[in-house]
Order: sequence, then C-alpha cells, then structure tokens
Amino acid sequence: MKNSKHILVAGGAGYIGSHTCKSLLASGYIPVAYDNLSYGHKEAVKWGPFVKGSIEDSQKLAYVIEKYKISAVMHFAALCYVGESVTDPAKYYQNNVVNTLSLLKIMIKKGVDKFIFSSTCATYGEPQELPITEKHSQNPINPYGRTKLMVEQILDDFKTAYGLKAISLRYFNAAGADPDGDIGEDHVPETHLIPLILKAAHGQKKDITVFGDDYPTEDGTCIRDYIHINDLAHAHILALEKLFNGSSGGSYNLGNGNGYSVKQVINTAKKITGRSILCKIDKRREGDPAVLVGSSKKAIDELGWKPQFDDLDSIIETAWKWHEKNPNGFKI
Repeated sequence: MKNSKHILVAGGAGYIGSHTCKSLLASGYIPVAYDNLSYGHKEAVKWGPFVKGSIEDSQKLAYVIEKYKISAVMHFAALCYVGESVTDPAKYYQNNVVNTLSLLKIMIKKGVDKFIFSSTCATYGEPQELPITEKHSQNPINPYGRTKLMVEQILDDFKTAYGLKAISLRYFNAAGADPDGDIGEDHVPETHLIPLILKAAHGQKKDITVFGDDYPTEDGTCIRDYIHINDLAHAHILALEKLFNGSSGGSYNLGNGNGYSVKQVINTAKKITGRSILCKIDKRREGDPAVLVGSSKKAIDELGWKPQFDDLDSIIETAWKWHEKNPNGFKI
C-alpha cells in the first residue's frame, strides 16, 4: 500500500459510504466504518474495521479516533428523505446538524483537521440557471436541504476559528452499483427512482409511479442528473488527497452534467432488463423542479475528476446486475 492512513467513514455501512470504503482501500487507505446500522447494512462493510456507534456518542468517537489514529473523517451519516424532513424536521435538525456538530467538536479536540462532507444539490433550492454551478445561490426549500447548508456554514466557521480543512461535495442523483457486484443500493424505504424501476422490472412492484407528465420538458417528465456511485466514491478519494496535499477546502458539485427524464430512465431500464415496466401517472409532487442538472467543471478542473460511467445505460446496467443477484438487497 502507498500509505496506511486510517480514515473514519461515518455512515460507512450505507450506500455511498460502503462504496467509498471500497475505493479507499483500493487507493491505499484503511477505512474504518462507523455506523449505527439504523439505515446501513453490516453486510456492506467488507474493506476495513467496523465499529457500531452513533456520531452523537462523543466518548465512543474519541475512543475510535485514538485507537485507529484517524487522519481524516468522511461524513455520510445523515438522514436524507426530503418528505420525512418536512413532516419530522426535529429528527433532521438533531441528526444532521446537532450530531454533526458533536462529531466536529470531537475531531477538533483530538486534533483531526481534515473532513469530507457529504452535501447535496438540495442546498441550491429551485434552480435559477442551468446547469447549476457552485456560484448558484443557496436557498434550500426543505428542512433536509437546510440542514446540509447549515453544516456547510458551520464548516466555514470552524475553518476560521479552528483551522479545520473541509471539502463539501454536493451530489446530484447517486445511482448504480459496484460493477463487481459486491455491494449495491438497498434503502428501507426505497425512494430512489432507478431501484424502484428495477423492482418493478423484477416483479417486486406492480408498477412505477411517475409524478407529473406535464412539466415544460420534451416528454413532460422531470429531468435529473444521475451520477454513478463509483464515480461519486472516486471523487471523495480525490477530495481527500487534495486535503492531504495542503488544500484548506472548498465546495464541489458532483454530477454528470447530463439530464435524463423519468420516461428516459424507464425506457432505458426496459431496454437493459428486457422486461416490461408498467407505469402510472400521478400528480406532481410539491417542490419538484422540472429540471435539475449540475455543472461539475470545478471538480474536473480542481480535483482532476472525470466520471467513468457517464451514460445512463452503464449506470442502469450495474444497478440491474446487483438487483438480479440480490433481489432482496442485503437480506439473504
């Protein structure tokens, strides 16, 4: 290995966290997955030590940081259901803001000054221009987006006060699965479009609901920017290396820069799976913009990042491979 730095991956048993753990090990780091398993899966932890714990448990965090001589922290341990954040905002402010603050305080106390934050394009709110760049105003329209923006602001203050070096990565729609088929996407409840479509293709769902077909787009359905999970994981490695090379931090969008409509995603899934997929049209969901597409030029220029799975076919192919092999997710 080129180095043996231990990286604490909070939320390391989750979808993005587990894929990033695999990339960390492949890049010569030792990921220490720290997860309370409320949403993550122990079966997804395969590339380093696992510690069951919550980020609000300062005593356990301090112990883990000392035991493994942690050099940096990646933080994926957030709640991320937009609808739930509206109906139960207290839960989101507690976990996503208060608990993150607890994590940051322990880091500062223990002298760990490098932090990669899993942020979101939801911090931008309704797009005023497309594609969305990092200079776009941040006006989130739901509690989930607000909690992520609050943490970004906390990170700025911690940089000034304590010298914390942090990079915030604002994702668009993470999708796909590890091409080797080792791990994949398994949420309970599942709310992401591609796995829901594949469940319908597999016969586990009767149909797929399309929320609105009267948007001002070519086929009337919402357009979103999908980024493959491995490309997302690789961006975290590049961000980490940037911090180790002396950067004080920053914010980066992560997306493909290409938009695909809901109908395009469904039709591509039909082609990849060879299955029929029944659709039903429902009314629009409140707060769903017609188009969300991001510019990742800054990440490409400054991190040297380049998506390898840059088309919808390859994203859905890897997701379908995982789903066929694991129709019930991580449950045997």
